[in-house]
Amino acid sequence: MSYLLPSDIVALARRVIEENAKIGRRVALAESCTGGLVAAALTEIPGSSAVLDRGFVTYSNEAKQEDLSVSSEIIETFGAVSIACVWAMAQGALKHSNADVAVAISGVAGPDGGTPLKPVGTVVFARATREGGAEPDGELRQLDGGSRSEIRRQATLAALELLLP
Repeated sequence: MSYLLPSDIVALARRVIEENAKIGRRVALAESCTGGLVAAALTEIPGSSAVLDRGFVTYSNEAKQEDLSVSSEIIETFGAVSIACVWAMAQGALKHSNADVAVAISGVAGPDGGTPLKPVGTVVFARATREGGAEPDGELRQLDGGSRSEIRRQATLAALELLLP
């Protein structure tokens, strides 16, 4: 069978779909730097409609605010590439979906846009669940892929891992 995406991404997406389907869990995504790649990976898998509720591609700060209810104060204070922002994105994805779990991703894929505090390859992730508490479940990673495509590939894999039960 031929796939649009690389085999490592498809294999992990298959695990996400199969394992979440077994427990009846629905997922939502709030993607920025990955531009919908995580949702695309999930939809490569037959049966994904039983698991994927929806995905939000909120590349601009305005989209994060309008589609996911991220406050302008969070973006102004911490930036779009911050644990605070992705936590708010994940919470917004839950609020605006029927999912049980949401994963959010934002980062600096490059080649431009990096700063000394947030260099190219800085990617932040958060996972929120309906049953979870108010404590943020987030992580900042420094991905080193050498290219924009490789950083986005690594971010996609990391986000898929967060969707495993």
